[in-house]
This record gives sequence, structure tokens and C-alpha cells, in this order.
Amino acid sequence: MLKAYVFMNSLEANIRNNKTKGELNAIRNNDEVPAIIYGGKEQNEKISVSKKNLKSSIDKENFLSNIITLNINGKSQNVLPREVIYDILSDEPIHVDFLRIVPGVKIKIEIPVEFINHESSPGLKRGGVLNIVRRKVELNCPSEKIPEKLTIDLDGVDIGESFKISSVKLDPEVVPTIQGRDFVIATLAAPTVMKEPEKPAEAEATEGEEGAEGAEATDGEKPATEGDKKEGDDKKSDDKKPAEEKK
Repeated sequence: MLKAYVFMNSLEANIRNNKTKGELNAIRNNDEVPAIIYGGKEQNEKISVSKKNLKSSIDKENFLSNIITLNINGKSQNVLPREVIYDILSDEPIHVDFLRIVPGVKIKIEIPVEFINHESSPGLKRGGVLNIVRRKVELNCPSEKIPEKLTIDLDGVDIGESFKISSVKLDPEVVPTIQGRDFVIATLAAPTVMKEPEKPAEAEATEGEEGAEGAEATDGEKPATEGDKKEGDDKKSDDKKPAEEKK
């Protein structure tokens, strides 16, 4: 149900030997982005990459957690993007740092979590809510075995089920930085808002009839109040007087 995937992209790169700020600006004006490769026992390498191709790679999801193959003067080298610097006005990339992938050297990195097949989840169809606890999981792994993402398949998942890190199939050398507990990545919870049951049609009809009857009983007739007299009240009062008062 949960899987880890590793993907690689590639970029063409050129060695750069600029020594002045003017030469650096000339590289940028030529639609190239200066970059540097560091890490391992080898010396740092100054390179440049096509701005167009770099922006295309950045636009892809999870650029900073993807291993990239740089093709430099006919030689390939696997690197991991660590930082992209942008121009504050144009928001265009102006520099990139690449970490050299050295076999066996472990690094700490956050890997994004992806959820697929939402439409195949019976729990979601019944109104369940996908509660995402962690959108990224921090892993400690060899630089050559960095997974691009952790994919959770929601196919057949029902309300009440949860996804824990122990369910993710990882390489034995790839381990979460959180140790000692089987932490939750996401749960499929019951709906938080319950719909009020609809009132039966028969009950609505009964209430309507009672209201109509009450309206008919009071229509055009003012209720009697204390002190009001009705026709014949005076005669009845006289009848109740003592005989000597009638004389």
C-alpha cells in the first residue's frame, strides 16, 4: 500500500572558469545559471546550466529531493540539489548548489508523501476525511539511495484505517530519523459533520393541518376578555338580584 520511489532527472552542464563579477554576469546574460558541486573528497567544481532547462526541472515536483544526473563535458555525475538562489526582483534562478553523491555517505533529507487513487477509496466515497499528519518524512539514507517520494495508495481504504511509517517499504539502509515509535503519516477519519435526518412528509402534513385548523377557529372572532359583555348578560344579571330589589 505504501511505496518509496527513486527517480533521476538529467541536466547538461558546462565547466566555468570565471574570476570576476563581470564574467559571472556575462554567464547569466547568456541564459546560463552559475552553479557549484561540492561534497566528498574531490574539489568543488564550478559549472553552469541552461536557465531554461533548470527552470523546467525546478517546476517539477520535489526538485530539492530528487537526484539529478549532470552531464559535464561528456561525463555524468549524480548530484542532489541543496539550494536555489533567486533574484529578488525577477524571481529568476541565479545560482544553484549541488551536493555530490558519494556512495555510502549518508545524508538527512525530507521526502514528500503522495496520496493516489482517492476515487477508489470506499471510505472517502462515504464522506470520510483524509487526515494528513505528515506531508514530509525525514529520512537518514545513503546519498545514492534517496527516494523521491513516499506513495500511499488509497485503493480499498475504508474509514478508521491509518498509515504508519512501518508500512512503508524502504531500503534497509534508509531509515526514518524518528526512532523508537511507529509514527502515523495519515488516517482516514469519519465525517466531522453529520447531516440532520430529513423530516417525514407525513409529519410535515400533520403540522400544516393543525396550523390551518387553529387559524380557522380564530379567524374573524375576537376572544372574550374579562369585562366584556355579551348579548343577554344584563338580563341574566337582573334575574340573579334579590326579589325585593326587583320591586
